[in-house]
Amino acid sequence: MTEEGRDLTNVLLESDAEPSPLVGDGNLLPSSNGATTLVNAANNAKIDVDDDLGIEVKFAPADPYRPGGGPVVAPGAAGMGGGHPRSPTRGTGNKESSPLLNRVDYDYGLFDNHFPDDPEFYDCVRQAEAAIEQGNLPERISQGSSGSYFVKNADDVQGGKNTNGFKIADVADTISLSVEKLAAMATEGGTDDKVKILTESKNGPPVEDYESLDGGQAELPPYNVFQDDLAFSRIMRDVETALECGVYPELSSKGSSGCYFMRNLQGKIIGVFKPKDEEPYGHLNPKWTKWMHKLCCPCCFGRSCLVPNQGYLSEAGASLVDQKLHLNIVPKTRVVKLASETFNYSAIDKMKARTKKNIMERVPAVGRRFHRIGLPPKVGSFQLFVIGYKDADYWLRRFDNEALPESTSTKFHHYFERLVVLDYIIRNTDRGNDNWLIKYETAETTNRDKRSNRKKSSKKSLLQSSVKEDWNMVRHPEISVAAIDNGLAFPYKHPDEWRAYPYHWAWLPLAKRPFSQEIKDLVLPQLSDMNFVQELCDDLYELFKHDKGFDKATFEKQMSVMRGQILNLTQALKDNKSPVQLVQMPVVTVERNSNLGGYPRHRSDSDTFTQRFAHRAPFFSWC
Repeated sequence: MTEEGRDLTNVLLESDAEPSPLVGDGNLLPSSNGATTLVNAANNAKIDVDDDLGIEVKFAPADPYRPGGGPVVAPGAAGMGGGHPRSPTRGTGNKESSPLLNRVDYDYGLFDNHFPDDPEFYDCVRQAEAAIEQGNLPERISQGSSGSYFVKNADDVQGGKNTNGFKIADVADTISLSVEKLAAMATEGGTDDKVKILTESKNGPPVEDYESLDGGQAELPPYNVFQDDLAFSRIMRDVETALECGVYPELSSKGSSGCYFMRNLQGKIIGVFKPKDEEPYGHLNPKWTKWMHKLCCPCCFGRSCLVPNQGYLSEAGASLVDQKLHLNIVPKTRVVKLASETFNYSAIDKMKARTKKNIMERVPAVGRRFHRIGLPPKVGSFQLFVIGYKDADYWLRRFDNEALPESTSTKFHHYFERLVVLDYIIRNTDRGNDNWLIKYETAETTNRDKRSNRKKSSKKSLLQSSVKEDWNMVRHPEISVAAIDNGLAFPYKHPDEWRAYPYHWAWLPLAKRPFSQEIKDLVLPQLSDMNFVQELCDDLYELFKHDKGFDKATFEKQMSVMRGQILNLTQALKDNKSPVQLVQMPVVTVERNSNLGGYPRHRSDSDTFTQRFAHRAPFFSWC
């Protein structure tokens, strides 16, 4: 090796002697065992280093991301797979713990961690490479079913645990992102790209969060996401955030089941959550009334016409029917999963949660292997909270003594008819005047400026202004109806044993009026279309099938009852009957031919249905 002007690329020289002095502006990185490593990172460049070697090399400039300011192979070096830097995390063999420059024989494939079109992302990856070289190794994520790691930069050296959040805009912060997730950041939309971030909660393991690339909050939460209803998804995210911050639900004192008021971070009630296992006949019902009922009267316990512990599906199903028919009287309801210390859990679940939390605090290496830390989430119905409503019984008593204006009375009658249509279709077995709500706002003058001016004027001008006042400036009373507590609906047969479970609105004077043309125009065209009825059954099937105890045969019976109710309702609307006459019609079930295929499906001309009338009446018809 005495030939002058020889160009070298990727030459590794080792010597037991002291490192030779550098000539020119080269850099030298001594290895841990005293050997000298020389790397040529330039093409067609020559610098004399030592006469004894008889070679000419040039070194790459110092990399600011390299620990100690040593050299790394710079972009553009010859023989580096297209002139890109090598990744310290790729290669053959188990050499991940060895220094970067001691490795020569690698198979990098098509990936070289170089992104010329994204220097910001490239800087992040370079920091991760430098941290690995320094010994700040990645930390494996305990969640998920694949190998996913927290990769950190060189600044985070406190036990390998990330204590800071990470923002793309500030590359100096601690990197707490998996490289696999970083690779998926670029999506369609440019500035709206999202990246998933794991931050530390104040009371336990990392909490998942979402932020946009500019540091703002993203729109979608990690759980309980409804792509067809982003507004509802944001509300659920507010609830989850409040739970993580210690804003716990409040158990309602009313009712015979576990019903919780869910709040946001500001403490405002935004929803009502009813877990499946805390329903009136659930095994974790926190109320003692149903337990006493089961203990004292086991023969009369439960409702034989309903599927046990499907109240949360009934709540969501009633909301679905309301939306399909455009009734707009049921607060939006969805099936979600939530976990909170306020919910009623079994003793073993509480003990398991405490044990896992203690293990996570004392032995993190073991705790990170748990699939879940904390209490298990509960499935149930989440209904949006309505503000300003009171029990119908309260306002109905007031209306008996205070007559409503004609326009308000007509509007209330239309809402009442929508309630009748909803309850009859889903065959609600628990519709009393205490579980549907009315919101009534009295009339008031809308022109506040004119009212304030009248206070300042004389008595004479006050009299003149009151005479000339335009009555159009007075806003009419507003009234609206909300149908809640729909958890005891969708029976698989008509009540035929002890109780009839009647509709309590049938005793109201409004129920004696014939159905108006407004309700006929709203629902009759859809209910008369068998394709719409079949589509409604298909949508309910997609909702009900997620229950663990779902049975297709039982669901078909439920749909047979609903088809019969729709048939009676359609006939009553066509015959101009009243709600009282509707509930007096013989109940019927419409069964579909069992030889036909399952759900979902569309109705065809070959479909056959059988009508069956119920001949058995319950013992008590008034309760």
